[in-house]
Amino acid sequence: MDRLLSMRAFQQVVDDGGFAAAARTLDMSPAVMTRLITDLEQHLGARLLQRTTRKLSLTEAGQSYLQRVRHILNDVDQAEASARQQTDELAGLLRIHTQPVMAVHIIAPLVAEFRRRYPKVVLDITVDSPLVPPIEDYDLTILGAGRLYDANVVARPVIVSEGLLCASPRYLRSAGTPRQPNDLKNHALLRLSQAGIRQREWQLINPEEGDREVAVEVKPVMMANHSDTLLRATLDGTGISAQPLDLVANYLRDGQLRRVLAPWITGRFTLYAALPSRKYVPARARVFMEFLIEQTRLKAVEAERTWPSRDEDKAGDSAA
Repeated sequence: MDRLLSMRAFQQVVDDGGFAAAARTLDMSPAVMTRLITDLEQHLGARLLQRTTRKLSLTEAGQSYLQRVRHILNDVDQAEASARQQTDELAGLLRIHTQPVMAVHIIAPLVAEFRRRYPKVVLDITVDSPLVPPIEDYDLTILGAGRLYDANVVARPVIVSEGLLCASPRYLRSAGTPRQPNDLKNHALLRLSQAGIRQREWQLINPEEGDREVAVEVKPVMMANHSDTLLRATLDGTGISAQPLDLVANYLRDGQLRRVLAPWITGRFTLYAALPSRKYVPARARVFMEFLIEQTRLKAVEAERTWPSRDEDKAGDSAA
C-alpha cells in the first residue's frame, strides 16, 4: 500500500465530501479511491469514515487521524517544494571541481560576469588534480579528455580545443619567428613533462592539409610537469611552448602571446563538464555549464580573429 497516497486520498474525500468528487480532484477512478481508503482502514485497524447512501461523516478515530494527516501532508508538501526550489531556482551553492590550470585560466576569469548575471548563486570551487575526479561529490566537474571518470556520469563537451605553439612578442623579436616545423630546432623550446615519459618529438598536425603530420625532434631548454609554470615562462619570453587554445585565448587576444607556425597544431583536446547524474540537475549547474560553453567558445573565436596573418608576421620580423 502507498500509505502517503492513501493519506492524501482520505484527506481529499473529507475535503470534497465524497468519493466521486475526490476521485475527480486527484484524477483517479472512484474504484481506486474506494480501495485506497479501505486499505488504509485495514492497515490502521480502525474505521475512519461512516458511509451511507446520503451522507459521509468522520468517525472519532477519523477526526483524530485527519488532524495529524493534515500536518504530515503539509510538511511533505513543504519539503517537496523546498527540494524543487533547490533544483529549479537560480540561487544557492554551486559546488565545482576542477584542475589548477583550468581554475586559473578558464573558471576564474568568468566568475565576475557569471555573478553579474546570477547574483544569488554562490560558487564553491575546489581545485585539485586527483587521478580519478570525485564527480559524484560535486554539482559540476570541469576536466579534459583522457582524464579518468565513471562512465556512468554524464559528461558534456564544452569545447574542442587545439594545442597551439605560442611565444611572447619579446622572444620573437630577439629570436625570430619559425616559418617551418624544422625551424623549431633552432629555438628555445619549453615542454610539458609527464612522470616516467620522456618524449623527444613534437607531433605537429596541419589541419589545412588533411591533418598531415610531421614529427619534429625536440630538445627543450626547460621542462615542467606544471602547465602554469610553462605558461608563465612563455609569457616572460623564455621560449616557445605548446598551449591549449582555451587556456591562452585571453593572452592571444590582448597580445601578450603570439601564435607561431600557424596553421600547425600539436593536437586536439576536449574540455568536458561532468555531472554526477542525468536526473535532477540543479538549474544553477545547468546555467553555469551553458555559460561556460558560451564564454569559452566566444573567447576562442575572438582570439582567432586577433591572430596576425602570416604576412603581418613577416612584416613584424622585418621591423624587429
